[in-house]
Amino acid sequence: MYAHDVAIIGAGIAGSTLAKSLADSGWNTILFERKKFPRHKVCGEFLSPEAKSMLDSLGVSELIQSLRPSLIERSRLIFSHGDVLEAPLASHALGVSRYSLDAALLTSAQLAGVHVQMGSAVTAVTPANEGFIIQAKQGTETVSYKVRTVIAAWGANGRMPGTTLYSARSNRIETSNPYVGVKSHVAGITTDAAVELYFFEGGYLGIAPVEDGVFNVSALLRQKAFQHKPKTIQGWIDAACNRNSQLQHKLSNAVPIEGTQAAVAPVQLSRKPLVWNGYPQVGDAGLMIPPLCGDGMSMALRSALMCASLADRYLSGQISHDQWRHHYERFIEQQLKGPRQWGRLLQWMIEAPVLPRLLVPCVRFTPGLMQRLIKKTRLKDVPLDVQ
Repeated sequence: MYAHDVAIIGAGIAGSTLAKSLADSGWNTILFERKKFPRHKVCGEFLSPEAKSMLDSLGVSELIQSLRPSLIERSRLIFSHGDVLEAPLASHALGVSRYSLDAALLTSAQLAGVHVQMGSAVTAVTPANEGFIIQAKQGTETVSYKVRTVIAAWGANGRMPGTTLYSARSNRIETSNPYVGVKSHVAGITTDAAVELYFFEGGYLGIAPVEDGVFNVSALLRQKAFQHKPKTIQGWIDAACNRNSQLQHKLSNAVPIEGTQAAVAPVQLSRKPLVWNGYPQVGDAGLMIPPLCGDGMSMALRSALMCASLADRYLSGQISHDQWRHHYERFIEQQLKGPRQWGRLLQWMIEAPVLPRLLVPCVRFTPGLMQRLIKKTRLKDVPLDVQ
C-alpha cells in the first residue's frame, strides 16, 4: 500500500507548480523541501510575458498580482564601451522576487491539499515493487515513505557535489568554480519600466524592479576574469560596477537591503541536460537554461506543467512509465532545445571581445533584429496536452 501517489523533491517554482497541479487532479501528493521558506535566491526575478497563460491555467494569476509585482515593458542592454540597445517586449513582463513568488506558490500547493514536508532532506530514493521508497531526514529522525512515483525538482545545484551556497552568517563566497551568481535587493535608485542588462569583461549584471519600489540586482560573473576575487556578495557587485561606468553611476546611490543577499556557485552553463534519471527531473534539475535567455522561470513552469499532465496520465493508467519518459524527453527536446541553444549562443557572443561592438550596428541597422533575437530565446505558446 502506498502512502502517497507522487512525491516531489524540491519546492521551488517547478516543484510547487507541479505539486499543486497534481493535487488539483486529485492525486495524493507529498512535497519535500530541505530549507525553510520564504528565502532569497539568486535569480533575475523576471517573469516573462510567455508565463501568463501558464499562470492562468494553474489558477494563480490573481495570487501573483496580489504580490504587487512591477510591470516591465522593455529590455535595455548597456555595454561597457558605452553603446545602448533597447527593445520593447512583446507584452508586459512581471518583476517579482523569488522570496515572495516561491512562498506564494508553496502556499497555493498547500491549499490544494499537498502534504508539505519543510526542513526535510531526502537522503535516498530506491525503486521498490513498481514504486519507490523515499528516505528523508527530518530533524534527528530518518523517515521512510512508500510512493507510486517520484519527480525531482531540486534545482540546478540541488544534487551536485561540491556546491557552495551563500551563508547568511558569513556573507562570504568560497569556491574555485568558473561562474559565480550573486544577488541583492537595493533601494534608492529609479528607472522606467525596463529590465537593464549591463555587460563588461567577465560577465554581466541585471537590474529589474520587483515589489514595492525595490530593485533586484543580480550578476553572473566568470571567476577567472577577476584577478583579486572578492570574498563577499557586495564585493562582487562592486567589482562588476568598476567595469562599466554606466553601471557604476546607476548604482552609486543604491542602498543594499539587509538580508536579501544570496550567492551560488558553480553556475554550470555547459551542463548537459538530464531530464530523466530513473524518474523525471523538472526545471533546472533537468535542464540548465542560460540566464541570458531571461525566460528561466517561464521554462520551469512549462516543464512542470507538462510533467504534471503526463504524471496524471501515468497514475490513471493511460500511459506506461516508458511512455511517460518518451513523451517528456521529446517535449523537452522540441520545446526547450531551441531557446537553450540560442541562450548559449548569445552568452558566447556577449563574452567574445569584439562581437558586442559588431552586434550594436547590426541591431541598429536591421529593424526588428533585437526583437527576433529575444523571441528565439523564448518558449512558444503551445498546448500542453500530449496525444
